[in-house]
Amino acid sequence: MKFHTVETAPQDWRGDGLAIGLWQTATTEDQDPPIALANEWAALDTQFNGALTELITEMEFKAKAGSTIVTRLGGNAPIRKLILVGMGKVADLTLDWVRRAAAAVARLARKERCKTLALCLPLGDLNPSLAVQAMTEGIELALYQDLRFKSEPEKVPSPERIDFLGYGDQLAAIARAQAICAGVQLARELVAAPANVVTPLTLAQTAQEIAETAGWQVEVLGKAECEQLGMGAYLGVAQASDLPPQFIHLSYQPSGTPRRKLAIIGKGLTFDSGGLNIKGAGSGIEMMKIDMAGAGAMLGAAKALSLLNPPDVELHFISPATENMISGHALHPGDVVTASNGKTIEVNNTDAEGRLTLADALVFAEKLGVDAIVDLATLTGACVIALGDQMAGLWSSDAALSEALQQAATQAGEKLWPMPLEEKYFEGMKSQIADMKNTGPRNAGAITAALFLKQFVKDTPWAHLDIAGPAWLEKEDGYNSAGATGFGVRTLVNWVLS
Repeated sequence: MKFHTVETAPQDWRGDGLAIGLWQTATTEDQDPPIALANEWAALDTQFNGALTELITEMEFKAKAGSTIVTRLGGNAPIRKLILVGMGKVADLTLDWVRRAAAAVARLARKERCKTLALCLPLGDLNPSLAVQAMTEGIELALYQDLRFKSEPEKVPSPERIDFLGYGDQLAAIARAQAICAGVQLARELVAAPANVVTPLTLAQTAQEIAETAGWQVEVLGKAECEQLGMGAYLGVAQASDLPPQFIHLSYQPSGTPRRKLAIIGKGLTFDSGGLNIKGAGSGIEMMKIDMAGAGAMLGAAKALSLLNPPDVELHFISPATENMISGHALHPGDVVTASNGKTIEVNNTDAEGRLTLADALVFAEKLGVDAIVDLATLTGACVIALGDQMAGLWSSDAALSEALQQAATQAGEKLWPMPLEEKYFEGMKSQIADMKNTGPRNAGAITAALFLKQFVKDTPWAHLDIAGPAWLEKEDGYNSAGATGFGVRTLVNWVLS
C-alpha cells in the first residue's frame, strides 16, 4: 500500500472507494433522517443525487463509533463505492477512535475490492499530524495478514493506494506510522510463530539482523558468559533445555549527546512447559509459544526505532531468552539459585520462571547506568484475571515514569492500568532458607510477582508491564486481528520519543 495526503475535495476525488466520517448527534434517535448532513457534505450529496441521505435513511445509520455502511454509485459517478463510517460523538473523540475508524474502513474497502481508497474523517480538535499517523496505523495493522504457515494461502488483496483528503502535508506522520507498524508486525510474527520456529536462537538472530541493518551494536551472551556474571536465576531456568540460553543486549548510541539513557527488557521464554511443576490439562500449555511476547514487543520497538533513529536517546534492549523445559537437568521445586546481585531464591514453583530470568536482566540493565528501566512480560495469569485481555498491568517505583508510560499508551491506544506495589505482600515470599521464594500466596499474585522483580533494582526508576492479557486475542478487535497483537510496541516507541 502507498499512502498520500492530498488536498482534493471529496466531491472532486476519483477512485474506487470514498470514505467519509459522520458525527453522532445528541438527538440522533429522534431525527428523521437520523443524521443531519453537515454543510461540507451537502454538495457531495447533491452531486450524488441524494445518495448520502438515502443511504443514511434506508440503513438507519446512527454514526455510532466504528460503524460502517457502503453503497455502490452507478451512472457516471467518479467513485465506485461510497463508505460512511461513524465517528461517535465529537466530545468523545480520541486518537484511538480515529485509528479504529480507519481500520473499519480499510477492512470494508478490502471486502469491497477497492484498489484505491480515500478517507475524509472529521478530527474535531485533534492534532492533524497525530491523527494521520493514527489512521495510517489503523489501516496497516487492520489489513495485516499472517499466512506463513498456510500451504494454500487465500490472501485477499488490500487497497493499493490510500489518500487522506484535506489534512495538509503529513508525509512525515505517515512515515512514522509505517515504521511503528513494521515493529508491530515483527512482534506479531515472532509471537504467533510456534516454538519449533521461534527459539532463543531465533530471537538472537532477529536482534543481530536489526543491528546489521541499522548499524547498531549487539552482544549475545551464552552460558559461559552468563556464568561469569553470576546469572544463577536465569541459568537455572535454562538448564533443562537442549537449546542454549541467549542473553541478548541490543544497543543504540545516537550521533549526538544523549539527553537520556533507557533500557527495555523483554521476557523471552520461547516455550514454557512449567518445568517440573508441569502445566496440566486446561492450563493452555499449547499456547506457551506466546511466553516471549515481552521479547517480541522489545524487538518490535527496536525495529521501529531503528527506522526512526531518535537523535538524542541512548537505548538498550535486553532479553534473557531461553526455554523452560523438563529433563534430568531441570530445576527441582525447592532448589535455591543465586541471582547476579547475590540474592538467593528458593524456587518453590518452577512455573514461575519468567521472574527468575528477568531478575538477572534487571541487574544487568541497572549496571549500564541508565535513567529508566521498563520490563515487559507475560508474567502472570493473575493479571489476566484482574484486568482481562484489554489492558496490561503497570507497576512502577517512580511516579514520573508511570505517568510518562500512561501518556505514551494513551496516544498508542494501548491500555495500561496502574497497580500497587504493596510492600506488605512481600512477606508471603519470605523463605526460611534463602532470601526469598519465587512465588507467594495465591492472592495478589500479579502484585507479588512485581514485588519480586523490585528486589533486583536498587535506585533506577523502573516500571513493570504485565502484558499477559492483551498480548494475544481470541477474536478480532478493532485494528487487531485474532491472535498476536504486538501489544506494547507503540507505547514503547511513544515513550522513547517523548
